[in-house]
Amino acid sequence: MLGVLHTWTRDLRFHPHVHYLVPAIGVTVTGAICRPRNAAFLVPVKALALLFRAKLRAALRQTDLYDQVAPDTWRQPWVVDCRTVGSGAAALIYLAPYIFRVALSNNRIVSLRDDRVTFRYRDGTTKQMRSCTLPALTFMSRFSQHVLPKRFVKVRYYGLFSRRQRQMLAQIQQRLLVATHNSEPLAPKAPSESAQTAPLAVVCPVCGQPMQAAVLYPAGSRSPPALPQ
Repeated sequence: MLGVLHTWTRDLRFHPHVHYLVPAIGVTVTGAICRPRNAAFLVPVKALALLFRAKLRAALRQTDLYDQVAPDTWRQPWVVDCRTVGSGAAALIYLAPYIFRVALSNNRIVSLRDDRVTFRYRDGTTKQMRSCTLPALTFMSRFSQHVLPKRFVKVRYYGLFSRRQRQMLAQIQQRLLVATHNSEPLAPKAPSESAQTAPLAVVCPVCGQPMQAAVLYPAGSRSPPALPQ
């Protein structure tokens, strides 16, 4: 799965949560591809909420950060939302702004007057544009809490999306493309020893020719020409 950290609400309040994109597919130890029987159901969300809260609490107990979490956090119910997103393309478009943008862009700031900052945001319930006015120091404090520490990894990859499983992921993609192209049910089969050791050959789903991987290196910066003396 792919996880993206998101820490703010539309009015810049501190609301840390994680968006995960989870493909509804798995691979057995024999190489067979598994899918859920019900395409609209992946996991029970109530049980997942309890499990996620317990796992996070256990992990924080092993660090110095546990005492910084309010005790009521572990007693109140946590919200876990799990829904189907089709191919995942729309979900990636939705998550992209959280990766490459800050909590508040300059064009949302309406005014700075009398040491008070006014910015606009869209109400999540009514979908209407509203404005929020805060003292300058309060605004700076609310904004700075969404600045992540240096070298903090905001996007993380797990399982088939991890770097170590790229070859396995490419093989699954190739098998799914062939199954979709032939419009036949995908028959699971165990990979042979030669298939595990042989280099992966990915073919183009359009022309059927082998595709070749190439590394693109960024062009080095060139200094301006020296001025004549």
